[in-house]
Amino acid sequence: MNKKKLSHSNLNSSITSVLAALLCIVIGMAVGFLVLLAINPAHAWGDGFVRIVKGGFHDAPYGVGKELANAAPLIMTGLSVAFAFKTGLFNIGAAGQYTLGAYGALYCAIMLKMPWYVCLIVATILGGIWGAIPGFFKAYFNINEVITSIMFNWIGLYLVNELIYQNGTGPMYDVRNTRTLNLGKNAELSKALIPDFGLNKMFQTNSTTIAIFLAAAVAILIWVILNKTTFGYELKAVGLNKSAARYAGINEKKNIILSMAIAGALAGFGAGLYYLSNVSQWNPLNSTSLPTMGFNGISVALLASSNPIGTIFSAIFISHISVGGSFLSTKYYPTEISDLISGIIIYLCAFSMLFRGKIHSMLFKNADKTNVNAEPAPAKTETKKEGK
Repeated sequence: MNKKKLSHSNLNSSITSVLAALLCIVIGMAVGFLVLLAINPAHAWGDGFVRIVKGGFHDAPYGVGKELANAAPLIMTGLSVAFAFKTGLFNIGAAGQYTLGAYGALYCAIMLKMPWYVCLIVATILGGIWGAIPGFFKAYFNINEVITSIMFNWIGLYLVNELIYQNGTGPMYDVRNTRTLNLGKNAELSKALIPDFGLNKMFQTNSTTIAIFLAAAVAILIWVILNKTTFGYELKAVGLNKSAARYAGINEKKNIILSMAIAGALAGFGAGLYYLSNVSQWNPLNSTSLPTMGFNGISVALLASSNPIGTIFSAIFISHISVGGSFLSTKYYPTEISDLISGIIIYLCAFSMLFRGKIHSMLFKNADKTNVNAEPAPAKTETKKEGK
């Protein structure tokens, strides 16, 4: 009876979470449309809102391929933030961990000419190391991980830029293009590219690889770890209450460090998926801004309510409207409109608890009353048996 009631409660919670996220999306899109109307009412619908809603389908199949290529690293940075959330930590350092992962992947690809899977492993390890450092300070010195993560974002960015640039003489640096060497145009580096298995031909791109499937597989694996393993239970227990976890015999310091290390490894893996798919090149001269992919992961995690499976869909959605925004005619609207809509949706996610409460009371109020009234029945029967 208890198991049945618990599974029913979990189902209701999942439904309300999905509906709350959809409500945030609908309100965000509506506000975005009002902004389009305010800027240029004559083209707000056809040249504005419709293009954003269509996303990559506006220029299919190329746009869809572009969506999938951008969604893969978004899933990973979203997982990075969501995993830390689930264990009671706020990993705002995904951008720095992503940066170290990018360096690891590019160094192995360009300098060592290693195959793509080795490059991905190194990217994951470097991201994990960079994430473990704030975890160490949190575990042993109780220093807030938000502060150390932010600091290590910038340390990681300038460190990687210097390692690649080296006053314009770095072997990984392309002086003509002020970027790292292009993996796609160098035959010697071709084995460092993640295979596409015909996806590039299907979507008419040169950056749509199996990265999206690898990211989805990792998301499922993280869900299994968190919900079906003793290790995942321990991580969540430490996040909920360190003192209670310690009393239960769980090593809270080790688990805090492991949690941040895994979060960092996920972000590093995402960077490897992005750069080894030849979506873009690293620009060491752009040293004043952190990779937006790391901060967009916060948006993905919030929209998914930190559910690992949910990050797949929220990342694809964020990528969808971002690509749709890139197709806006600059003659009428700035392409940043899509970022504005994303920001509004994420802001509304802060009220998702309120939305979930309202939706749950509307949909399941009567069902909850029925369950409460039905519970005492078994207890009465047991009392009678004892009396006999």
